[in-house]
Amino acid sequence: MKFFKKFLKWIIIIIGTLILLLYISGYGYILKGVRVVYFTGHTTAFIDDYPYFENDTIKKGNNTIPWPLHKNYNSVKETEKLFKVNKDWGTVAYVIIKNDSVWFENYYDGFNAESKTNSFSMAKSITTSMLGKAIMEGYIKSLDQPISDFYPEYNHTKTTVGDLASMASGLDWVEDYTGPFSITARANYDTHLAKTILNQKIVKTPGKSFEYLSGNTQLLGMIIQKATGKKLANYLSESFWQPLGMTENALWELDDKENRLAKAFCCISSNAKDFARFGKLYKDYGKWNGEQLLDSAFVVKSITPRFKESPQYGYGWWMKNMGNKHFFMMRGHLGQYVIVEPNDNVIIVRLGHKKSPDEGVGQFTDDITVYIEEAYKMIETK
Repeated sequence: MKFFKKFLKWIIIIIGTLILLLYISGYGYILKGVRVVYFTGHTTAFIDDYPYFENDTIKKGNNTIPWPLHKNYNSVKETEKLFKVNKDWGTVAYVIIKNDSVWFENYYDGFNAESKTNSFSMAKSITTSMLGKAIMEGYIKSLDQPISDFYPEYNHTKTTVGDLASMASGLDWVEDYTGPFSITARANYDTHLAKTILNQKIVKTPGKSFEYLSGNTQLLGMIIQKATGKKLANYLSESFWQPLGMTENALWELDDKENRLAKAFCCISSNAKDFARFGKLYKDYGKWNGEQLLDSAFVVKSITPRFKESPQYGYGWWMKNMGNKHFFMMRGHLGQYVIVEPNDNVIIVRLGHKKSPDEGVGQFTDDITVYIEEAYKMIETK
């Protein structure tokens, strides 16, 4: 018994010392990551993690507009393959919108049409939409405006807001979703996000090549907030959430309750059919119900590759060709997708717990192909 008490005492001392060292060395955010992720039975960030963070509300308007139902609504069942992958990869929402009407929808694992789940990096497309709006309204001059106009910490560089949006900033950042000491983990769990971002230097020549870095979009969000003088959630609400007729309020995760800086690189919690409205907005070149919410030239630029060597990315949006079809899409960690084929007037939304096993950073995983192919097989049966 004495041995056990002595052993327990030393374990407590060791754990206490480790915790103290983490705080002293500036890695105290790891403890929050452990508490939010591992203590809830997960191994990585998860789609319904918003209750564990501070949030700002992205308010819907008084005029909510539900999607109309297609005449063939839910008349076709999932293909056998789609049913299997939805189960294996933890899909919680799968929606097909054809000709601006809901053609198919299904929800799984206790989730429903109103359930909020984390967008993860789909928020990058939304943040870039806000950049387009800020340019349209004169808060930001153009894609060519230097970031040093907003943060003198970058006076030594020629990086522009367009470089941030197109992932070509030259920022000193390593996109790592597994390492607890990574800058990506710090950005997600630390309490002073602005300080974390502004400590990052420009170490490569900007505007020359594509390199997917979450820090780019976070800095872009900070610039939009500074330029407009409005909290990101408020600006998003007035610019898009209300005009697009979103049916539900959404949440945007913050760094902490004191600084209240939105995590622009991720973490807008909403539902599948509200996320889909951004796909329709871009499909229709920024126009919604006759109103030009985004400049059409900005939309075209966003869904066109900036660099010939990197045809998969434009300004905040991804692109993928399959046969004679050209898709552009919003993408997020663990397989959050809004996929658009404008010529076919098709939007596919998938939200869920994980991707296919070939998961990687900045590359197209097999699950995207499966969700597209199986959707078209279903559509072609009618």
